[in-house]
Amino acid sequence: MMNRLFDGAEKAQAHCDLYCGVYDPAQAKIEALSCLKTIAKYHGSDDEHFRARCIIVKEQRAEEVKHHLMVLWADFFAPAHFEAFPNLHQLFWDAVHQAGEVKKSTDAAVCEQLLTYIDEIADVFWQTDKGKDMGVYPPA
Repeated sequence: MMNRLFDGAEKAQAHCDLYCGVYDPAQAKIEALSCLKTIAKYHGSDDEHFRARCIIVKEQRAEEVKHHLMVLWADFFAPAHFEAFPNLHQLFWDAVHQAGEVKKSTDAAVCEQLLTYIDEIADVFWQTDKGKDMGVYPPA
């Protein structure tokens, strides 16, 4: 009976179901690196079926990059961070839009630019006290 109440309801998506406090820009970087490697595999093959699969995987991974960046932007960073790093909003906007460009492209340089943006975001992340307490993979 209860299940019928929710028939047709849209399933909600979230980073997690509670405030877990686990954030790290490495999640976005791993997905972006996957895009870069997939682009290389795409260019290294003449099998059209394999190349089509490469495009699908690259687009899925680029969408994951967007998701992980949006989680950091909306859930991790606080107003004080945006005051301390005035270019942070623009940097996130650029990175999220660059991930969209990766979805549309098979040019490795487009993906390399995305990785540059992610590295800049990571640099800010690790400068915050909050990041030092929550990050999983601190820079070496």
